[in-house]
Amino acid sequence: MNNVVKRVFILKNLDCAHCASEIEREIRGLSNIKEANLDFVSTKLTVMVESKYNLEEIISNIVNIVKKKEPHVEVLDEKSISKNTSNLKYKSNKKELIKIGLGALLFGLGISFKLSFWVEFTLFFISYVLVGGDVLLKAYKNILRGQVFDENFLMCIATIGAFAIKNFPEAVGVMLFYQIGEFFQDLAVNRSRKSIEDLMKIKPDFANVKIGDEIKRVSPDEVKVKDVIVVKPGEKIPLDGKIISGSSIVDTSNLTGESLPREVGVGDDVLGGFINKNGLLDIEVTREFSEGTVAKILDLVQNASSKKAKTENFITKFARYYTPAVVFLSVFIAVVPPLLIKDTTFLQWFYRALIFLVISCPCALVLSIPLSFFGGIGGASRNGILIKGSNYLEALNNVDTVVFDKTGTLSKGIFKVTKINSVNMSSEDLLEYVAYAESYSNHPIALSILKAYGKDIDKNRIKSYEEISGYGVKVVLNNKEILVGNRKLMDKENIKYDKVEEIGSVVYVAVDKKYSGYILISDEIKEDSKNLAKELKNIGVNKIVMLTGDSKLVANKVKEYLGIDEFYAELLPHEKVEKLEMIKSKRQRRGNIVFVGDGINDAPVLARADIGVAMGGIGSDAAIEAADVVLMTDEPSKLVDAIKIAKRTRGIVFQNIVFALGVKLIVLLLGAGGLATMWEAVFADVGVALIAVLNSMRVMKVNR
Repeated sequence: MNNVVKRVFILKNLDCAHCASEIEREIRGLSNIKEANLDFVSTKLTVMVESKYNLEEIISNIVNIVKKKEPHVEVLDEKSISKNTSNLKYKSNKKELIKIGLGALLFGLGISFKLSFWVEFTLFFISYVLVGGDVLLKAYKNILRGQVFDENFLMCIATIGAFAIKNFPEAVGVMLFYQIGEFFQDLAVNRSRKSIEDLMKIKPDFANVKIGDEIKRVSPDEVKVKDVIVVKPGEKIPLDGKIISGSSIVDTSNLTGESLPREVGVGDDVLGGFINKNGLLDIEVTREFSEGTVAKILDLVQNASSKKAKTENFITKFARYYTPAVVFLSVFIAVVPPLLIKDTTFLQWFYRALIFLVISCPCALVLSIPLSFFGGIGGASRNGILIKGSNYLEALNNVDTVVFDKTGTLSKGIFKVTKINSVNMSSEDLLEYVAYAESYSNHPIALSILKAYGKDIDKNRIKSYEEISGYGVKVVLNNKEILVGNRKLMDKENIKYDKVEEIGSVVYVAVDKKYSGYILISDEIKEDSKNLAKELKNIGVNKIVMLTGDSKLVANKVKEYLGIDEFYAELLPHEKVEKLEMIKSKRQRRGNIVFVGDGINDAPVLARADIGVAMGGIGSDAAIEAADVVLMTDEPSKLVDAIKIAKRTRGIVFQNIVFALGVKLIVLLLGAGGLATMWEAVFADVGVALIAVLNSMRVMKVNR
C-alpha cells in the first residue's frame, strides 16, 4: 500500500451519465489501477494507482479513454485548478434555447397547415437539422471512433428511420422533445451540481493576519500556527483557533446545521467556518488550513461519492448489458417477424424496432441513482451529519443494533461536584482535604473537585503522597492521614462507611482511619438523550446497548432512565472492543451494528463496528479518521436523523428503479405489439430520465 498513489481529476464539460459509467469501467480495466471512481454529479474522477513510477503513462491512458468516449471533455488535474475557480462548468443554455425555439416554430408550421409534399418535407427537414444537428454530429464522430451503442446513435437511427418511412412529423417531434427533455435534464443536473458549491460555502476566501500594528489580507493557506488573525463582524472565521481578545456571538450553522448562535469570549476555541456576528475578535491560530476543520469537512463532502453503494454498482453493471441487449432485440424485431408472420410488412416491424431503439438508453437509472445518493449525503451535511460515502448511507438502512459509549455521548462528559456529605466536620473542610489529595491527578474527576474547591493548592502542606492503583490515594496533610477513593479502598483499610447508591461517581473520604463522608461527582445526561431509545426503536432498530467504564450501579440507573436494553459497565477501552465482538456474534437478526462514541478514546471500537459514528467529533482528528459518519454537534439524536435520511434516500432510489424499468418495459411491450408510437418511446426515454432526476432532487430537501 505504500506505493499506492491517489490522483483526482475534474472532467470538465462531462454531460453524459451513461458515457461516464463507461469511462469509469475502462479506466478500472487499466493495468496498475487499483481503484477508479467517476462521480458524474461532481465530474470528479478519483484513481488509486499501484505504482508511482509509471504514473505519467497511466495518466496519458486515462486522457485517451476520456477523449475517445467524450472528445469535448477536458481532463484537469484537481491540484492545477485555481482555488478561486469553480470545478464545475455549467453549459450555456442560450444557444440551445434559440435552436430549440426555431425548430419548434417550423415544426408547428408543418403540422398546422396542409402543405405540398416538398414544402412540408423542407420545413420538417430544416427543423430536424436545427434541433438534432448536434446529435447527428456526435453520433457521426462516435461511429468513426467505433463507439456505436450510445444515445446519440440510437436517436439518429430512430428518427432517420422515421424520415425514411415518410413519417416526418414524428421524426422531428421525437428529436424535438428529446432535446427539450435533455435541456431540462441538464438544468436539473446543473442545479444539483450547484448544490455542491453551496455546501462549499464554509470555505473562507481570506484571512486578516495581524503583523505588529498592521493587518494584512492573505489566503487562508498562507497562515501559520501561532499567527494572530483579526475577524470583523459579519466575516467568516477562516481557521481553527483560540480567542485571545474580544467577545462575540458566532453562527455555527455552516458546520453544525444548528440555527442557535453561540456566545464566545477570551479562551474559547472557535472553528473555521463559523460566522462572527457582532464583535471584533483576535484569534490565535491553532491549526493550519490544510489540517483544520473546514479542510477536513470539504474533503469528506467532495469525496463521499467515491465510495459507491451496492445499488450504484449494480445499476452500472446492468446498464452495460441492457443497452446492447435492447439494440439486438430491435434488430430481431425488424427482421424476423416479417418473415414469419403473414399479412405484415417490413415497414411495420421496422417502425416497432425504431421504438425499441429510442427506449434503450439507460440514462434514467445511470443518472438519477448516483444523484439520489449525492442528494442524501448533501442533505445530511446541511443537517450537521457528515457521511463518508454512499456505501455508508446505504448501510444505515439496515441497522439492527446501536451501541453507545456513555461519557461524552449520552452524557455531557463534564464532571462536576453535585453533592458534599460530611461526617463530623464541615463540608468546606471535607472538600479541602479531598482537593489536596487529588491535586497531583489530571483525571476528570480530580479536576472537577479542584474546580469546585476554587483555591490555590499549597503543595508544601502535603507531607507524603501515595497513589493506590485501582483504589484511590493516601496523603498526609497537616499531620493527618487522608484516604480518598472508592469502596474498595474503604474495605481494604477496614473502615466502616455508609454505602451510597446515587447516580454519579462517589468519592469516599476517611481522616485518620475514620469515615468522614463522601463527595458525589456527576456526569449530567444530555437532554437530547432522553427520547433517543424510543426514537431509534420507532425507526426499526432492534437493540440498544450501552458500554461504559462507570460502575454497574451508575450504568444501571442510566439504562433505566434512558430505556436502553442492556449495558456493560466497568470496561477498559480494549474491553469495549471485546464486548462489541460479543454483541456481533450474539445478534439474532441480519443487520448492521452501529457504534456511537466520542471519537477519541473510542477509535478502535469505531473502526471495528459495521458503521462507526463519532459524536461531537467536530475538530477531532481521531473522530474524522476513525468514523464512517461524523455527527457535528453533541446531539445523539442526529443518528436518528441520519437513519431517516438514509431511508428516505433508499425510498427515492427504489422509486426511480421501479418507475424507470416499469415504464420502459411497458412501452417496449406496447411497441412490440404495435400499440405504442414514437411519442411514447420518447417519454419512456427522456421523460422518464427527467422525472427520475427531479425525483432524486427531493432528497436534498431534508427536514428534521
